[in-house]
Amino acid sequence: MSTPLSEEVLTTGVRADRPGSIETRGIEPVPDSERGGGALGLFWTWFAANIGVIGITEGAALVTFKGLNAWQALVAALVGSAISFLLVGLLSITGKRGGAPGLTLSRAVFGTHGNVGPTIVSWLTFVGWETITCTTAAYALVDLLGRAGLRSGDTLIVITLLVTVVIAASVGLFGHATIMWVQRWLTWIFGTLTLVVIGFLIDKVHWHQVAHQHPGSAAALIGAIGFIAAGTGIGWLSAGADYARYLPRRVRGSALVSATTIGSVLPLTVIVTMGALLAVSDPSLASANDPVAAIGGPLPGWLSVPYLIVAVIGLIANADLSMYSSGLNLITAGIRIRRTAAVAVDAVLIVAGGLYITVIAKNFYGTFTTFLTLLAIPMTAWAATIGIDMIRRREFDREALLDRRRGSRYWYTGGIRWVALLPWLLGIAIGLLFTTASNGQDVWFSGPWAGTWLGVNGLGWLASGAVSAALYAVLGLRSAAGGLSVDGLSAGAGTSGAGTSGGPVLAPASAPAGASTPAGGPLPAGGPVPNAGTDR
Repeated sequence: MSTPLSEEVLTTGVRADRPGSIETRGIEPVPDSERGGGALGLFWTWFAANIGVIGITEGAALVTFKGLNAWQALVAALVGSAISFLLVGLLSITGKRGGAPGLTLSRAVFGTHGNVGPTIVSWLTFVGWETITCTTAAYALVDLLGRAGLRSGDTLIVITLLVTVVIAASVGLFGHATIMWVQRWLTWIFGTLTLVVIGFLIDKVHWHQVAHQHPGSAAALIGAIGFIAAGTGIGWLSAGADYARYLPRRVRGSALVSATTIGSVLPLTVIVTMGALLAVSDPSLASANDPVAAIGGPLPGWLSVPYLIVAVIGLIANADLSMYSSGLNLITAGIRIRRTAAVAVDAVLIVAGGLYITVIAKNFYGTFTTFLTLLAIPMTAWAATIGIDMIRRREFDREALLDRRRGSRYWYTGGIRWVALLPWLLGIAIGLLFTTASNGQDVWFSGPWAGTWLGVNGLGWLASGAVSAALYAVLGLRSAAGGLSVDGLSAGAGTSGAGTSGGPVLAPASAPAGASTPAGGPLPAGGPVPNAGTDR
């Protein structure tokens, strides 16, 4: 008799989650017996993901487009990255509690079908930014090979794009343990090289001009903080739990949040500030078509090769995290596919998108980036809803997370928990009212409130999150939860949950694996019911 996919994944999970071995676990929760490590692992993971020198262009934009001086740019980089990755860290706590990826846990809040919308948006966000990241890395690799005498052209761009995607996908394919191991070593090796590169770039700063810069307004500074937040941590909101799910429950939430935040803020603050300093004398850096080449221009010839290597690896260190999370999102959306195959699907899409950007529509880069920036609005609305729901401090029913059948615990009303989905949708609508989507002078969408202070400063995503959070706080937290709270039974506990519009059905935090639940069955150690309509 063949082994169901669910059983195979669960029985191989222990052996698979170690560096160099392919992780076979999909989205099913990690049982306590298979967890390990500490919060420090997240520090290395997020540090490596943010050491890419591409952040220099964001710093340049603060000076060139936002009108800040270099010292205000430092404040914007510090505060913007801290706020956004603080949110990533807070949402990571759900991963430690439930042992599952962030969007899988989101089923408890939005319902098995209602969660499809946020999941698809998250998946599109990851795949889109992976395409941009790998394309930029391919250009850097072309520049590197050009210094070795190879002639640049479409053929070389195609080859370098394929190489970049294969490297990033390979790390994502191996999975969690390999990613954590790779990110730790990338932090030490390429973090050090990045500091060396920045040391030489500092020598190119025109300090006299920096000292005599006029400061921007307080409103401009606030807008710049939002700009940095949207361009850094906001894009990772749904990924934090994906890497915290293997941590033991005993790891303190404060340690998890601190490791995530500090690991991201340190490199981002340095790199973004460096970009602001360079832009004082070279404003064109903010809008360079090939930012990697523009940044490397002032470097001495002997340092250009190490710099380009750092640029390529830094971008790949960002892409491998995205590929892992996007693969999990694809499974959560309902596609019955193994995690490794999901990563492969993403890789194919990235190559296709990268080829379109680099070979076919060579002026599409800006338009595509604008579209991806718009996705920050629904992602912030989702994160706000999840964040408010965390106030319940409940533990997830790990078995029910994988059960998408009618009448399952997270089925609610027709598979949708409307008191969560409606605030999410309304938040998106409000955010778009403050938003302008354009590529240069080509404006292809502008909301009626885009001319307000929030709109002018690109803070539509902030309005989106505020509306979703407020509305869900009124509707969602006042509705009856359909399961067990940390204090005991709440109304409506049972296996059905059909027709319930209340909160997530959850198991008590203190219940050990195998403990009996009022529903009449054991609380599983992270596993689904085989052959019961569950998904991976």
